[in-house]
Amino acid sequence: MQIILLEKIVNLGNLGEVVRVKDGYARNFLIPTGRARRATANAIQEFETRRAEIEKAQAEKLGAAQALGERLTGKTVSVSQKAGVDGRLFGSVTNGDVADALKKAGYDVAKQQVRMPNGPLKIVGEHAVSVALHADVVVDVTVAVVGEHV
Repeated sequence: MQIILLEKIVNLGNLGEVVRVKDGYARNFLIPTGRARRATANAIQEFETRRAEIEKAQAEKLGAAQALGERLTGKTVSVSQKAGVDGRLFGSVTNGDVADALKKAGYDVAKQQVRMPNGPLKIVGEHAVSVALHADVVVDVTVAVVGEHV
């Protein structure tokens, strides 16, 4: 299916590009979330007339993400979990736990934005985690996992 991208999407394209994607990806994700539109003649013409307005809105989103990224860079967040004497956690620290800890610290981060390259954290200690605030803004945050001994 041919679509017009209404924002930059990693590994797909930039704002305003007409790209071909699988039908299900477009129908079930990109179009309902407002990130793309079907590339019909009318939609392309309408996009070109509104292009400046859409680019301005995307620039504002990028600016807000960069400002939050500057505040967030190098921060350490502490998460407490039950752990055994050997330092292994009984559960695990997920991206949702990290997002909740960042929200308590005053940063507006959704759990989908927290990237854990090695999966959930299962041992006590400090771990590096990436936070993707925008397609162009990815910052590293340190998560200190503290064990509560049972």
